[in-house]
Amino acid sequence: MLTTARLLGAAALICGIATAAHADPEPYKLDKSHTAVTFMVDHLGYSMTHGFFTKFDADIEYDPDAPENSSIVFTIDAASIDTLWEARDKHVRNKDFLDVEKHPEIIFRSRKIDMTGEKTARLIGDLTIIGQTREEVFDVTMRKSAPSPLPGLDGRVVTGFEIKGEIDRTEYGMKYAAGAVGNKIPILMSVEIYPEKK
Repeated sequence: MLTTARLLGAAALICGIATAAHADPEPYKLDKSHTAVTFMVDHLGYSMTHGFFTKFDADIEYDPDAPENSSIVFTIDAASIDTLWEARDKHVRNKDFLDVEKHPEIIFRSRKIDMTGEKTARLIGDLTIIGQTREEVFDVTMRKSAPSPLPGLDGRVVTGFEIKGEIDRTEYGMKYAAGAVGNKIPILMSVEIYPEKK
């Protein structure tokens, strides 16, 4: 029969193996040159206006073996909005919409990642726009994870994701032309990340 000491020793060994197999998340960098933050806004039912942000960054802790343990803080320069029409962009930057002088950053802080499949997940977190913070949920799909064949990354594994979601701008206080210009804003992000360490 196994003694209590042997049972405790075996349990400790199993825990040690499990801990080694699932290391803590490590810092990853955002490849800004291959990341896009885009959105669409319905214009009076006639068409969809497409836009994007050109300046952003992220603090990422990623565990490829247990993605549910990962976390991200994504920060967007609100004034970097671009809808390919300068007069409209100037309007969107003012107090009717993003009020970028008082609220220069849009920030998403993850709180939970629920895996829904081998390469899919629900990303749950707090989104802050013009000083208002609300919980949002985004659907994440891993596109590919493999060593980069390109120079500069020294064979580090690059992982790419597609992130989709929808927010209601009026819930953040942006009620200008609500009901005419779309309230619900579909969001699509394409993201590449790689480990900071070689």
